[in-house]
Amino acid sequence: MPVMLIAPEDIENLCAILRRAERKIVFTNGCFDILHAGHVRYLAAARALGDLLVVGLNGDASVRRLKGVTRPINGQQDRAEVLSALSCVDYVVIFGEDTAEELIGKVRPHIYAKGGDYNLDTLPEAKIVQSYGGEVKFIDLVAGRSTTNVIRRIQQETT
Repeated sequence: MPVMLIAPEDIENLCAILRRAERKIVFTNGCFDILHAGHVRYLAAARALGDLLVVGLNGDASVRRLKGVTRPINGQQDRAEVLSALSCVDYVVIFGEDTAEELIGKVRPHIYAKGGDYNLDTLPEAKIVQSYGGEVKFIDLVAGRSTTNVIRRIQQETT
Protein backbone atom coordinates (compact mmCIF):
# COMPACT_ATOMS: atom_id res chain seq x y z
CA MET A 1 0.00 0.00 0.00
CA PRO A 2 1.59 3.33 -0.98
CA VAL A 3 1.96 5.90 1.78
CA MET A 4 -0.22 8.93 1.46
CA LEU A 5 -0.01 12.43 2.86
CA ILE A 6 -3.53 13.13 4.10
CA ALA A 7 -4.93 16.63 4.58
CA PRO A 8 -6.01 17.32 8.19
CA GLU A 9 -9.57 17.97 6.99
CA ASP A 10 -9.71 14.50 5.39
CA ILE A 11 -8.20 12.36 8.18
CA GLU A 12 -11.41 11.92 10.18
CA ASN A 13 -13.33 10.49 7.22
CA LEU A 14 -10.43 8.25 6.16
CA CYS A 15 -10.06 6.79 9.64
CA ALA A 16 -13.83 6.21 9.94
CA ILE A 17 -13.65 4.19 6.70
CA LEU A 18 -10.66 2.22 8.03
CA ARG A 19 -12.47 1.46 11.30
CA ARG A 20 -15.56 0.26 9.40
CA ALA A 21 -13.22 -2.05 7.45
CA GLU A 22 -12.14 -3.41 10.88
CA ARG A 23 -8.56 -2.18 10.47
CA LYS A 24 -6.75 -1.67 13.79
CA ILE A 25 -5.42 1.90 13.63
CA VAL A 26 -2.23 2.85 15.44
CA PHE A 27 -1.39 6.54 15.72
CA THR A 28 1.76 8.30 16.79
CA ASN A 29 3.03 11.83 16.37
CA GLY A 30 6.20 13.85 16.53
CA CYS A 31 8.59 16.23 14.81
CA PHE A 32 10.78 13.60 13.08
CA ASP A 33 13.21 16.35 12.08
CA ILE A 34 16.37 14.41 11.26
CA LEU A 35 15.33 10.80 10.83
CA HIS A 36 17.64 8.36 12.66
CA ALA A 37 17.67 4.72 13.78
CA GLY A 38 15.77 5.54 16.96
CA HIS A 39 12.90 6.95 14.90
CA VAL A 40 12.89 3.99 12.53
CA ARG A 41 12.83 1.43 15.35
CA TYR A 42 10.13 3.38 17.18
CA LEU A 43 7.91 3.65 14.10
CA ALA A 44 8.35 -0.04 13.25
CA ALA A 45 7.41 -1.00 16.81
CA ALA A 46 4.34 1.26 16.68
CA ARG A 47 3.24 -0.24 13.35
CA ALA A 48 3.58 -3.76 14.79
CA LEU A 49 0.81 -2.93 17.29
CA GLY A 50 -1.91 -2.85 14.63
CA ASP A 51 -2.91 -3.08 10.99
CA LEU A 52 -1.73 0.35 9.91
CA LEU A 53 0.17 3.35 11.22
CA VAL A 54 -0.96 6.95 10.93
CA VAL A 55 1.77 9.46 11.78
CA GLY A 56 0.86 12.96 12.89
CA LEU A 57 3.74 15.23 11.88
CA ASN A 58 4.24 18.53 13.69
CA GLY A 59 4.23 21.39 11.18
CA ASP A 60 7.17 23.78 10.97
CA ALA A 61 5.69 26.50 13.21
CA SER A 62 4.80 23.90 15.83
CA VAL A 63 8.34 22.47 15.78
CA ARG A 64 9.78 25.99 16.28
CA ARG A 65 7.53 26.54 19.30
CA LEU A 66 8.44 23.15 20.79
CA LYS A 67 12.14 22.89 19.90
CA GLY A 68 13.34 26.47 19.41
CA VAL A 69 13.98 28.94 16.61
CA THR A 70 16.76 26.88 14.98
CA ARG A 71 14.38 24.00 14.30
CA PRO A 72 13.19 22.32 12.27
CA ILE A 73 16.30 21.53 10.26
CA ASN A 74 14.13 20.00 7.53
CA GLY A 75 10.84 21.54 6.44
CA GLN A 76 7.53 19.77 6.93
CA GLN A 77 7.15 18.67 3.31
CA ASP A 78 10.61 17.08 3.32
CA ARG A 79 9.98 15.42 6.68
CA ALA A 80 6.64 14.08 5.41
CA GLU A 81 8.30 12.70 2.28
CA VAL A 82 10.99 10.91 4.28
CA LEU A 83 8.41 9.39 6.65
CA SER A 84 6.32 8.35 3.66
CA ALA A 85 9.24 6.35 2.29
CA LEU A 86 9.25 4.04 5.34
CA SER A 87 7.42 0.77 4.82
CA CYS A 88 6.02 0.86 8.37
CA VAL A 89 4.20 4.18 7.80
CA ASP A 90 0.83 4.05 6.04
CA TYR A 91 -0.43 7.64 6.32
CA VAL A 92 1.10 10.98 7.29
CA VAL A 93 -0.92 14.02 8.33
CA ILE A 94 0.69 17.38 9.15
CA PHE A 95 -0.80 19.32 12.05
CA GLY A 96 -0.09 22.80 13.35
CA GLU A 97 -0.96 22.56 17.03
CA ASP A 98 1.63 21.91 19.75
CA THR A 99 -0.13 18.72 20.84
CA ALA A 100 -1.99 16.11 18.83
CA GLU A 101 -5.14 16.32 20.97
CA GLU A 102 -7.38 17.72 18.22
CA LEU A 103 -5.96 15.31 15.64
CA ILE A 104 -6.43 12.31 17.96
CA GLY A 105 -10.07 13.31 18.33
CA LYS A 106 -10.39 12.95 14.55
CA VAL A 107 -8.30 9.80 14.09
CA ARG A 108 -9.68 7.97 17.15
CA PRO A 109 -6.98 5.31 16.95
CA HIS A 110 -7.35 1.95 18.61
CA ILE A 111 -3.80 2.44 19.93
CA TYR A 112 -1.89 5.64 20.56
CA ALA A 113 1.85 4.90 20.65
CA LYS A 114 4.35 7.26 22.23
CA GLY A 115 7.98 7.08 23.32
CA GLY A 116 8.98 5.83 26.74
CA ASP A 117 10.07 9.32 27.76
CA TYR A 118 6.35 10.02 28.32
CA ASN A 119 3.86 8.57 30.80
CA LEU A 120 0.10 8.87 31.26
CA ASP A 121 0.53 11.95 33.45
CA THR A 122 2.74 13.85 30.96
CA LEU A 123 0.81 12.93 27.83
CA PRO A 124 -2.14 15.29 27.27
CA GLU A 125 -3.54 13.13 24.47
CA ALA A 126 -3.89 10.09 26.75
CA LYS A 127 -7.16 11.27 28.32
CA ILE A 128 -8.80 11.63 24.91
CA VAL A 129 -7.72 8.16 23.80
CA GLN A 130 -8.90 6.59 27.05
CA SER A 131 -12.24 8.47 26.89
CA TYR A 132 -13.41 6.40 23.91
CA GLY A 133 -11.81 3.11 25.01
CA GLY A 134 -8.55 3.33 23.07
CA GLU A 135 -5.22 2.16 24.46
CA VAL A 136 -2.04 4.13 25.09
CA LYS A 137 1.18 2.15 24.59
CA PHE A 138 4.68 3.35 25.40
CA ILE A 139 7.62 2.24 23.28
CA ASP A 140 11.12 2.11 24.74
CA LEU A 141 13.52 4.71 23.40
CA VAL A 142 16.78 3.70 21.76
CA ALA A 143 19.53 4.95 24.06
CA GLY A 144 21.69 7.72 22.61
CA ARG A 145 19.55 8.12 19.50
CA SER A 146 17.91 11.53 19.20
CA THR A 147 17.82 14.43 16.78
CA THR A 148 19.33 16.65 19.47
CA ASN A 149 22.30 14.27 19.76
CA VAL A 150 22.75 14.22 15.97
CA ILE A 151 22.77 18.03 15.89
CA ARG A 152 25.28 18.19 18.78
CA ARG A 153 27.64 15.78 16.99
CA ILE A 154 27.46 17.85 13.81
CA GLN A 155 28.13 21.06 15.73
CA GLN A 156 31.11 19.49 17.54
CA GLU A 157 32.62 18.31 14.27
CA THR A 158 32.34 21.72 12.66
CA THR A 159 33.88 23.69 15.52
